[in-house]
Amino acid sequence: MSGPVVAGVDGSERSLTAAGWAAREALDRAVPLLLLHASPPLPPRISPVPGADAWEHVGEQMIRQIATDLAGRHPGLEVTGEHVAAPADEALLTAARTAGLMVVGTRGWGGFDGLAVGSVALRVATAADCPVVTVPERRAGEAPGVAGTAGAEEAGGAGEAGEVGGADETGEEAGEVVAALDAHGRVAETADFAFRAALAREARLRVVHAWALPAAAPSAWMIGVLEEDRATWEDQEGQAVSDALRPWRTRYPQVDVLPDVVLLNPAQALVRSSARAVLLVVGRRTAERVAERHLGPVAHAALHHARCPVAVVPHPPP
Repeated sequence: MSGPVVAGVDGSERSLTAAGWAAREALDRAVPLLLLHASPPLPPRISPVPGADAWEHVGEQMIRQIATDLAGRHPGLEVTGEHVAAPADEALLTAARTAGLMVVGTRGWGGFDGLAVGSVALRVATAADCPVVTVPERRAGEAPGVAGTAGAEEAGGAGEAGEVGGADETGEEAGEVVAALDAHGRVAETADFAFRAALAREARLRVVHAWALPAAAPSAWMIGVLEEDRATWEDQEGQAVSDALRPWRTRYPQVDVLPDVVLLNPAQALVRSSARAVLLVVGRRTAERVAERHLGPVAHAALHHARCPVAVVPHPPP
């Protein structure tokens, strides 16, 4: 929590929306905000030295403009900017080593219509050393706050430096933080992040623990037995969630917690809950080597289909 909040920006509307979200998060955490713009250097044969210098200056000028705008909109916020001549994913992963939080838009300038998450956002969420929040754009016709984009107005309404509107327009006060929790696995990092987020937003925390019937459940022979045992299993799962949350309920007594034990595919349960959320928090197992880090199916589905910002919190294996 003590490191800076880092926001990756490339000038696209999605990245500017993410920068606005990151600015408010940095204020809540009382830490600096670092705006990071990265682009690989142009090949010398394609661009002579003056062209390469101009390319770099464009990035630096954009960063200064966004930093000035965010500082003006958020008095007391310490904002700095940095342009790095490197691939965006590599630069962001390097910055994540000392960051408290990384914030990126789900997509930048690249991609195509219908692409939910770009390659940079996906790699950063998969491999960063710190928690990563991906911020989506609002879908056409949605009311402010539905997608949780924290400061974006209707598509195409971005201001000069990208953040439009204020905190009152986000609708966050009326939403809830949703956390995915496997009560039988490691919960510490994910639970702590979710409780802190709910406390900062004065929001209710919905803890989703989704479980499924055994693979034999669809068979006609098994269905009667399973229905008889279902109530018992639900009670057992509910107790497991209660036990797992007890330390954090004690540590954060101000947070209103709603355990939500559902008989449903976990990914489906989270995507459904995200429709009323301001933030969805999921965990990700990490590994010592970056190449060995990957997203599980639940986190992957959340990133691609959730209708609110998604926080991916790394944690060691159980």
